[in-house]
Amino acid sequence: MRPEKRPGLLIACGALAREIIAVLDAGGLDGLDVNCLPAHLHIRPQAIAEAVRGKVRAGKLSHEKVFVLYADCGTGGDLDAVCAEEGVTRIPGAHCYEFFAGAETFAAISEAEPAAFYLTDFLVRHFDRLVYAGLGLDRYPELLDDYFGNYRRVVYLAQTKDPALEEQAKAAAERLGLAYEYRFTGYGELAAFTSRANHRVQT
Repeated sequence: MRPEKRPGLLIACGALAREIIAVLDAGGLDGLDVNCLPAHLHIRPQAIAEAVRGKVRAGKLSHEKVFVLYADCGTGGDLDAVCAEEGVTRIPGAHCYEFFAGAETFAAISEAEPAAFYLTDFLVRHFDRLVYAGLGLDRYPELLDDYFGNYRRVVYLAQTKDPALEEQAKAAAERLGLAYEYRFTGYGELAAFTSRANHRVQT
């Protein structure tokens, strides 16, 4: 006898894990489980779509409904093709900056400052490892201008109001030699999408 399937599953980027759990807990959304892929897949975005496909197919065996909490994330439409082929819905947006800020707000921010480098709570927490050391700047600081010479501003899109993270974001901007801007976004479309997914598994 096969075990009874669970109601719903979110296939998500590991960079969103903390935010997803916060949304689920705050909303009492108990119809959804979460399965995350490693955040470092963003280093090789061409691998994201097929990695998501594998998780979706496995998830369909254990859950009634599966949802994808990934933006396009540099897959060039490959993730949308996988979602269409597998019959699952993903959160709208080109990247997490857009769905945290909201599409219209993000468009306005990027139009006002096209040369912006964006940080989220996750990227602020892991700036040294993922950005600074990830680009080799700890070993080759002379490459800073090669990587960031065309940027003018760090825009911190904050999911939580955390003074310690804001100070870290300011320090990151200073380290990169860029101006700094703070924008509180909350969880944006991530919260709305998760709530809709939970509603769908309950009906």
